Amino acid sequence: MELKRKKFQGVLNILSFNRHFYVIGLIVMLLLFLSKILIEWNDILFWGVIIAFVYGLITPLLISAYVYDFSRYYSFEWLKKLDIATETNQKIVNINAGFDETSFIIKNKIPNSNLSVFDFYNPDKHTEAAIVRARKVSLIYPDTKQIKSSDIPLEDNTVDIVFLLSAAHEIRSNKEKVVFLKECKRIVKNNGQVILVEHLRDLPNFLAFSVGFTHFFSKRTWIKAFKDADFKNFTEHKFTPFMSVLKFN
Repeated sequence: MELKRKKFQGVLNILSFNRHFYVIGLIVMLLLFLSKILIEWNDILFWGVIIAFVYGLITPLLISAYVYDFSRYYSFEWLKKLDIATETNQKIVNINAGFDETSFIIKNKIPNSNLSVFDFYNPDKHTEAAIVRARKVSLIYPDTKQIKSSDIPLEDNTVDIVFLLSAAHEIRSNKEKVVFLKECKRIVKNNGQVILVEHLRDLPNFLAFSVGFTHFFSKRTWIKAFKDADFKNFTEHKFTPFMSVLKFN
């Protein structure tokens, strides 16, 4: 399987999956310009509104290009900071929400691993247009299994690492989130770990995505959910100011 990503693939994905927001934004900007012909706008107010709209449309694409295309996120350089042995035979689980860009890379980076891939996408619960579009173009790792977020079909205490890479935020219900994380806790070994990589609902992501940052959860929310799922310890490091890597055990 070819692992090389296309140039600007990350930002093009964001633009494609969220194109409805950009279409709406451009229509609103057009209406604003038309309104200036009909209404006597205060120039400072008018251009302030236009700049705000342009900022809201362009900045998420620039930040996405930085995070997904130029920061080496998909080369998994951030794994080195987690002290994960990549040469040993480990049982690894990668769980996605219907869009999988990482399973082939994980297998390439940790070739001796026994990798299982699960997809918890539920069309009745995960209805956002972006994830529906993403699912249509996602690579499918061999033997990927469709699961419910409440039931991971593995035995207790059998997994060394569970990867949740930019996927778990698609579980919007806190109750469902805790149930899902309890399943992760059940399958992971006593010395195993769950690795969560996410944008957070924090100031850098607000500056990057404006109101779109509400699609993410705060670090406090994640820590509470993991504690409710009986995880005891966590560490965090920032991968760029906009992305956090949290390790729980």
